[in-house]
Formats: sequence, structure tokens, C-alpha cells
Amino acid sequence: MLYSLLGTAKLNDVNPEKYLTHVLSVIADHKINQVGELLPWNVKL
Repeated sequence: MLYSLLGTAKLNDVNPEKYLTHVLSVIADHKINQVGELLPWNVKL
């Protein structure tokens, strides 16, 4: 699952390392019903 997520980040021209760092830093305070905002094509780094 993680490999797929990072591969999707690459396909969306998002740096996988920065993406993962960002998501792990904000996910604890993120609302569960808005988790779609953390997908690679929605994240602006």
C-alpha cells in the first residue's frame, strides 16, 4: 500500500519524501472524513 501511495505521488509530480513527511506531520490532527485532502493529487507542497 505504501509503495502504491508513493508511486502515485511520483506520477503526480510530487516529491515522495516531502509528501510522506507532510502527511505524517498533519494526519494526527486531520479530520477522518477529510482524509481525501491528503492524497497526492490534492496536496500542495
